[in-house]
Amino acid sequence: MQSEESPLEVVSPWRLMWWKFRRHKPAVISGVLLLLAYLGSIFAGFFAPYDPLTRGRNLYMPPNPPRIIDSTGNLRAPFVYGMTMSRDLNTLRPIYTINEDEIHPLHFFYRGDEYKIGLHGLPINALRPLHITLDLHLVGAEGAPVNFFGTDQLGRDLLSRLIYGGQISLSIGLVSVFLSLALGLILGGISGLYGGWIDSLIQRVIEAIIAIPSIPLWMGLAAAIPRDWDPVQQYFAILIVLSLISWTSTARVARGRFLAVREQDYVMAARLYGCSQWRIITRHLIPSIMSYVIVNITLAVPRIILAETALSFLGIGLNPPTISWGVLLQAAQDNLVVHFYPWLWVGPALCVIIAVLAFNFVGDGARDAADPFAS
Repeated sequence: MQSEESPLEVVSPWRLMWWKFRRHKPAVISGVLLLLAYLGSIFAGFFAPYDPLTRGRNLYMPPNPPRIIDSTGNLRAPFVYGMTMSRDLNTLRPIYTINEDEIHPLHFFYRGDEYKIGLHGLPINALRPLHITLDLHLVGAEGAPVNFFGTDQLGRDLLSRLIYGGQISLSIGLVSVFLSLALGLILGGISGLYGGWIDSLIQRVIEAIIAIPSIPLWMGLAAAIPRDWDPVQQYFAILIVLSLISWTSTARVARGRFLAVREQDYVMAARLYGCSQWRIITRHLIPSIMSYVIVNITLAVPRIILAETALSFLGIGLNPPTISWGVLLQAAQDNLVVHFYPWLWVGPALCVIIAVLAFNFVGDGARDAADPFAS
């Protein structure tokens, strides 16, 4: 009796990469974390308890986290304690104490401050998002402020400002990386494909940019942005500045790869078939380095996030009323804030650290998945 042989399944390279990526547990966990972070940034108005510019009476209030066990040890629905404020008679600094007799239950899908879908601090018509005004928030409480991460010097909720700040800090990394990748792939492809004086010119430009120290170059270009520009102009100016600096490494790798594959049989066949140079670059050469592109995106985004944070922290990047993690760190660099109100710098610092580590873990997983010789 002849046994039936199971048909062989042809698996695409992308599916093989996905299988290998799933075995990298830190990369998978980091990918889920980044997905949640971007979803939270897109729908910041829903996840943030308040509008980030809404001022309250509780200035410099410390974090008041949600609880499910009260002071008597009983389990109850999520709630927050009330806070009683007094002042230090020597420094007039506000001092808050928890009032365990004042319990405020938390309500989910709570109606509070109105918000619009879009990037906060940018005019609603600038990027043309949906013209939808909502007032539904994930959580809120009646008769008590919900300040899980505390408040700043104007009584603004820090958690809301961190969520809205992620819109700028996370999006500026992705957009800048895609712009720099496009520039690097195009110039690197032209350099490797044509050679001659074009190659020499592009390489000399790359060497000139690389020879300039990064931080002074960032500071010089960012300082050229007028301070009186509106948030939209500042946002796109920072994008262009970061993209103009970070394309050189991509261009060099693309040039080397194009030099290696431009004489391959399939490229020669496309050239003999009459394909244009543009089609050869976009349909044959660029797909051959897509694994590098994927890895480079995941590893370059944290560098851009750190660059924007550093520029804003130094006061030459984005400025209020635009909210980013770098702007929040810049506002919390006063010595008194560092000593007495540490939550104002710990919050944005942790957001930057977690985002950078998550992107690095995803980059490690993508690099191992794209490497055909990796086990």
